[in-house]
Amino acid sequence: MKAAVISLLFPCIPVSLSPCILSLRAQTLEECQQAAERNYPLIQRMDLIRQTTHLTVQNIQKGWLPQVSATAQTTYQSDVTAFPEQIQTVYQQLGIDIKGLRKDQYRVGIEVQQIVFDGGTIKHQKEVARQQGSVEEAQNEVNIYNVRQRVNEMYFALLLLDDQIQLKRDLQDLLSGNEKKLVSMRDKGTAAESDYLSVKAERLNVVQQMTSLESQRQTVVRMLSVFCGMDITQAERPSLNQTGEGHNNRPELKAFDTQIRLADAQVKMLNAALMPKLGVFAQGFYGYPGLNMFEDMMQRQWSLGGVIGTRLSWNIGALYTRKNDKAKLQLARQTAENGREVFLFNNHLEQIQQRERIERYRRLMADDEEIISLRSKVRKAAESKLAHGIIDVNDLLRDINAENAARLQQSMHEIEMLKEIYNQKYTTNN
Repeated sequence: MKAAVISLLFPCIPVSLSPCILSLRAQTLEECQQAAERNYPLIQRMDLIRQTTHLTVQNIQKGWLPQVSATAQTTYQSDVTAFPEQIQTVYQQLGIDIKGLRKDQYRVGIEVQQIVFDGGTIKHQKEVARQQGSVEEAQNEVNIYNVRQRVNEMYFALLLLDDQIQLKRDLQDLLSGNEKKLVSMRDKGTAAESDYLSVKAERLNVVQQMTSLESQRQTVVRMLSVFCGMDITQAERPSLNQTGEGHNNRPELKAFDTQIRLADAQVKMLNAALMPKLGVFAQGFYGYPGLNMFEDMMQRQWSLGGVIGTRLSWNIGALYTRKNDKAKLQLARQTAENGREVFLFNNHLEQIQQRERIERYRRLMADDEEIISLRSKVRKAAESKLAHGIIDVNDLLRDINAENAARLQQSMHEIEMLKEIYNQKYTTNN
């Protein structure tokens, strides 16, 4: 029976038992699932993703604000603008000395640019950022949803251990009763000392098994309590009159949808990158030469200058990679759609297997009650035969263990069916 418990526990043993346990009580499986999802550290990542997305969108929105840049430059030119030699000669004859522009030039300035029309680039950048956040949130929801399966494993392991402990307790009581009868029979000389010792040894063996099961139960309770962040002392057995069938609401489907929407948003941003951009700008600077070159040729002094205007730009370089970029995004979309089809296909197969297993356990349980009834009658008959000296104690112990095994088998069938029902609920998220 220990192997059956291990098989139920297998996937769900957490590494750390350190989180704080609240003094609450959760008895139903649904309460444990909800508590575990709230307690699982990944839940904190949802808020972090939302905050990051919000900040990213805010930064993109600031693209509409005036963009201010400051520049300072110094240059030395191999040649500068100058009057022809004949004109300089005329000015010199008139007593006017034209020094001409210097080859070393300096400028310190500020430029302010304001976008007027960006072809929808900022709008689609914000949408892409939101969709990227949605993809991360959806994937995080998938990871959080997986917590339910781990809770299910531990919860049904606890139910099975409770049943096993109760059956062992009943078996111990039954053996104790027969042990007392054999003491009386031994004292009357109708039973041998070895008969009494055999039953006592069997009872002590059951006590050992109970000790082991109770230790396993304590471990499972501790793990489940830490996992859920609650003090869980008793698991409530779910009703058998439940079904996990229904529309598929798994979070993985939402994750695939967000990936498709992200690819669509990226295509729109790709289209916006081809649109022309219109903006206004203003430049102010202090340096040499200024905008009045004639005056700068004569005086060579630093001066203030400014320019305002509109600027239309159209970067057609995006055309070079546009075809490949669109093809990559289309492939990303097809990959997400294929992933959804694969998931639904495998999910459907899993549902078929779970329905078959549930039906199999229903058929097995239909005979469990009758088997137990028959085993119980055989055991009672064996007790009567032993009292009359017809059989020995080994035959009685065999019949007692056979009845206990039948009861344990019924318990395992019921819990395994409950586990399959909730696995089906997990498979469809219903």
